[in-house]
Amino acid sequence: MPPTVCPTPDAAPSPEAVPTPDGTPAPARDAAPSPLPPSVPAPPPAPDAPGRLRRLAVPAGVIAAVGGAFAYVGAVDPNEGGHYPVCPLLRLTGILCPGCGGLRSAHAFITGDLGAALSANAIATVGYIVFAAVWVLWMVRAWRGRPLRLALAPAHWWTVGAVLAVFTVVRNLPFGSALAP
Repeated sequence: MPPTVCPTPDAAPSPEAVPTPDGTPAPARDAAPSPLPPSVPAPPPAPDAPGRLRRLAVPAGVIAAVGGAFAYVGAVDPNEGGHYPVCPLLRLTGILCPGCGGLRSAHAFITGDLGAALSANAIATVGYIVFAAVWVLWMVRAWRGRPLRLALAPAHWWTVGAVLAVFTVVRNLPFGSALAP
C-alpha cells in the first residue's frame, strides 16, 4: 500500500484556490493592486496613427472608386445615347430588369434631382442611401479598430429577393408604369 501524504501545517493553499466571501477568487499576494475597482473596465489603449490609417485605407479606397464612378455618370448623361450599353434583357425581351434606369437614377441623384432619381429607379436610389449609411458605419468602426460585420439572416436575403422580384413585376405591368424609367 502506498504511503499517504498529509499536508503539513505550514503548507498553505494557493491564493487562487481560496475564494473570497463573495465567491470570486482572491488576487495573488504578489500581484500589484489594480487602481480601478473590479467592476470598472480598464480604458482601451490609445490607437496608433499608422494602424488607424491602414484600417481606413480600404473604406477610403471603396468610396474613391464609387465616387469616381458617380462623377463619371454625373458628367456623362445617360439620357444621351451612345455612351452606355443598353440592358440586354430589355433589348432581347422588352422586360425591364430591377437595374433598368439605374444609370439615369445615379445621374439625377448626383445632380441633385431626387424626384427624377426616384422615378428612374426607386430601388437604386434607396440603394445609394443604404450604401452611404453602411459606408459611414464602416468608417466609424474602422476608426475605432473594430471590423464591420453585416451578418444577414437567410430571411433577410429572401426579403430582399422578394422585394426586387415584386418591383420587377410591378414596373412591367400597366398599373406600375410609374416605376418604369
